[in-house]
Amino acid sequence: MPKVILVGIGGATCSGKTTLAKHLKRILPNSVIIHQDDFAPPQEQVPVHPVYNVQDWDAAPGAIEWPRMLDFLRKVKETGEIPADHRSHDHLNEQKDIGISEDVRDRWVSVFENLAAQRAADGAEEIVWGLVDGFLLYWNPQVIEQLDVRIYLRVPHDVLRQRRHERHGYHTAVQSDPEGTLWRDPPHYWEQIVYPAYVDAHAAVFENGDVEKGGPSGKVEGLVLLESLSMTMGEAVDRSCEVISAFSRST
Repeated sequence: MPKVILVGIGGATCSGKTTLAKHLKRILPNSVIIHQDDFAPPQEQVPVHPVYNVQDWDAAPGAIEWPRMLDFLRKVKETGEIPADHRSHDHLNEQKDIGISEDVRDRWVSVFENLAAQRAADGAEEIVWGLVDGFLLYWNPQVIEQLDVRIYLRVPHDVLRQRRHERHGYHTAVQSDPEGTLWRDPPHYWEQIVYPAYVDAHAAVFENGDVEKGGPSGKVEGLVLLESLSMTMGEAVDRSCEVISAFSRST
């Protein structure tokens, strides 16, 4: 049976997580992307914010069906496969194309092909890579425990706000309704709901609760912090592949 390695790619909404995950999928053999958004509750079950009286898709306790996500990750690790009945709605959302050079991609494709060949020659299990992309990956300790490699993209508040405001909305499909409906942010949703929930969910991840400038606090062991505004997507792919390849050599 193959060995499943789960690579967490976390960060705030609009930080570039999904783009990075998709580049890594094109590089890593036998890889799949697992989108945390696919574990959101049905729209009618999303909690209403007690102050602003709008649905709150961002506060960590109610934004994800945590038992369902945890059970899913455990099953993927046990079986080496995505359950046949799982449906993703990521394809319905806006897909921005932020490219990387062919040199970067081809170099890392070669590295991982060689690693796979070496494992086969040594009689080691084949690796299946699960790229877990999500805005709340590092809140739930049980989910963190399932992640073998832990990457975090950090982007400053003002850039996140601008990117969020430029988006046309998010599809809120769930397993029972794979086409779903389009959610558009109500007025002031970023300022009142999204960013405060992000800070609340990640304060413990960074020293002194400083999500903008603090170093990793140690809550998430081995967290690899990418200051993604100060690097190109190619550099983010490079750094991620360095970490992933080092882990694969050690396992």
